[in-house]
Amino acid sequence: MPRSFAPGSTVSARRLTPVGGPPVDVPDAARLVHLQFRRFAGCPVCHLHLRSIVRRHAEIEAAGVREVVVFHSPAAELREHTDDLPFAVVADPDRGLYREFGVEPSVRSLLDPRAWPPILRAVLRSSWAVLSGRERPPAAVPHGGRFGLPADFLIAPDGRVLASRYGEHVYDQWSVDELLTLATKASSAAPTPHAGR
Repeated sequence: MPRSFAPGSTVSARRLTPVGGPPVDVPDAARLVHLQFRRFAGCPVCHLHLRSIVRRHAEIEAAGVREVVVFHSPAAELREHTDDLPFAVVADPDRGLYREFGVEPSVRSLLDPRAWPPILRAVLRSSWAVLSGRERPPAAVPHGGRFGLPADFLIAPDGRVLASRYGEHVYDQWSVDELLTLATKASSAAPTPHAGR
């Protein structure tokens, strides 16, 4: 799979329209952007990961990072599963952004043994949430299929990709701690104005 956006690459400016809330600019002129590619609306494994982002969202924002999450589901389907998320969620049912960033599906997303424990955890948690009426189940046949792989990009205000990760299985993404470490490194590496002499 071609990896289009390695560190040092530049992301061209674009305005994305989330399923709720105002448009978001990527890159963001004032903050780092954590652009993450997930799978389909209601994906139990994606939901498990995004809950960790929600729990620590205040820390992420305090580190100067804006979360933007992309799914390959239609907006109407996505709204049913993401209304309570405190960050921008973007529908990309035609996979235009996925192709541009080199994020492709693969059967190894579910077949890699490293994915099995989080899949089991996610399905158990999601099943309980659906049975108790707290969540809606995903579509029986998700738009875009079940074999999506995650990907993460940390993008500087000038559009430079500071770090990237192309997942090798369904639960292969940055943890919040990894993201915060990358954001701290980016902040410390940013040029500072020199004092006058």
